[in-house]
Amino acid sequence: MQQTNNFTVLNIREYLVNENSKLGEEKLRQLLSEFSCPLNVDVQRFLRQQAIEFSKKHQAATYLVLSLEDAELLGYFSITIKPLVVRAEPFSNTVRRKLARFSEMDRSEQTYNIAAYLIAQLGKKYSDRAKGRITGQELLEAAIRQLQIVQSLAGGMVAFVEADNNEKLLSFYENYGFKRFDTRQTASGKDEPHELVQLLRLL
Repeated sequence: MQQTNNFTVLNIREYLVNENSKLGEEKLRQLLSEFSCPLNVDVQRFLRQQAIEFSKKHQAATYLVLSLEDAELLGYFSITIKPLVVRAEPFSNTVRRKLARFSEMDRSEQTYNIAAYLIAQLGKKYSDRAKGRITGQELLEAAIRQLQIVQSLAGGMVAFVEADNNEKLLSFYENYGFKRFDTRQTASGKDEPHELVQLLRLL
């Protein structure tokens, strides 16, 4: 469990495997149903409707960020491992050498094939009780710290995110060492496909 002076980070599996009456799946579902993120309905929908099943199937690990003061849910993030193809061109020679250590390089295409950690979801809760109690920066820092904990156990060096093509959002990630390297079109379910910008950083 990761902890700072203001909040703690808890994997939702702690609820799912716990027989304590204060935890358990029913309590977890109630907690997640209260999460509101009107600025990003995908982030809200994932936590409310998919996070538990993704955790049970080991498709992604979801972490709740809870206030140490009153256990209020302030935000969350989800991480998973994904195969990634990275073009060499955007990166310095130093970064390329590091990427080459743990990837397969396609020399004809000048790309690296990597297993990387994806911060798949990142969202703050918008409510009167949660307002102003955690910043986006603190939430991203908590996600990166969690990845570094996983890295110490399993290795790996690359983390990436996929973000909407919004300069303010992209600058937010770039301020934390992420570098744009490609784009991709979403595979649509109900929603129209749209472009996501992929950004990468070394852990």
